[in-house]
Amino acid sequence: MAVTASGVFRRTAIERSDQRVSWERTDQAFFSSGACHVLAWTCRDFYPDQEIALAALYLGDFEHPLHVYARWGAWAFDASGWNLEAELLQANSDFEGLPVREVETISCGLREFCEAHVHRQPHQYWADPTERARAYVARYDPPWL
Repeated sequence: MAVTASGVFRRTAIERSDQRVSWERTDQAFFSSGACHVLAWTCRDFYPDQEIALAALYLGDFEHPLHVYARWGAWAFDASGWNLEAELLQANSDFEGLPVREVETISCGLREFCEAHVHRQPHQYWADPTERARAYVARYDPPWL
């Protein structure tokens, strides 16, 4: 699948205020905007024998990351599947009209990340998205196969 900027799927006001409405979006929309961090952590856990890191993408002057994804070498995994990380960064920068300010390697756990960056933990969604994320990761062949 071609890389798509996460902002293409930015949540509407009703999707931000009603977790069930957000949950009912397509998988790509749900994991592009609103649950990208859950997908990234799930991807890393799905492949415990690989050295998959987690990354947070910051654009412009935003205090919190715009997008979170898993990375393996030059590859990135997000709701667009596996793509070259450079293409993911460019797509998001082009869509937002802002330069990539920073790509931070995440070194804390999911709970700490969520608390620091105002993201929901899996138990705070309408339903826990972890199994949905596992099924989504399984749809895409990783680059090392």
